[in-house]
Amino acid sequence: METRNRRLLAALFGAGAVGVILLRVFDPATSRIFPPCPVWYLTGWYCPGCGSLRAIHQLLHGNLQAAWAMNPLTVILLPFICYGLVSHAVIAIRGQGNGLPRLFLPAVWIRALCALIVLYGIVRNLPFYPFDLLAPGAMLRF
Repeated sequence: METRNRRLLAALFGAGAVGVILLRVFDPATSRIFPPCPVWYLTGWYCPGCGSLRAIHQLLHGNLQAAWAMNPLTVILLPFICYGLVSHAVIAIRGQGNGLPRLFLPAVWIRALCALIVLYGIVRNLPFYPFDLLAPGAMLRF
C-alpha cells in the first residue's frame, strides 16, 4: 500500500476514533456539539437516520433498550456497517484477498435494503399506533 493511502486511512480512522470518543462522552440528546438532523429541522419529519447518534451513544454505554428506542434500524445495521468498514480497511492495508471475508449482497438485496430504508422513513412518521413507536425515543415513554 502506498504511503499516501496509508496516511489517508490513518487520518480517517483517527477521525472516526475521535467521533466515537465524542459520542461516548457527550450525549447527542442534550449536547450542542452535535447538530440536529437537517431533515427534521427543516420539515419536522423523521428521516431513517434520525436518532442514530443517540442510539450509538446508548450502545457505547451498553444500553441496548434505549438504543433500540432511538433507532432500531441503526441497531440492526450498525454491526454490518462496522464489519464492512473494517474489512475494507484490512483489504486496503494488506491488499486484495488478504482481508476479512467480504459481505456480498446481490444487487436485488441491495435494492431491497434501500427500499426498506425508504419504507422505514415513511412509516416512522405515521401518527398512529404502532408506527408512532418508531419515532426516536417514543418507546422510552412506556
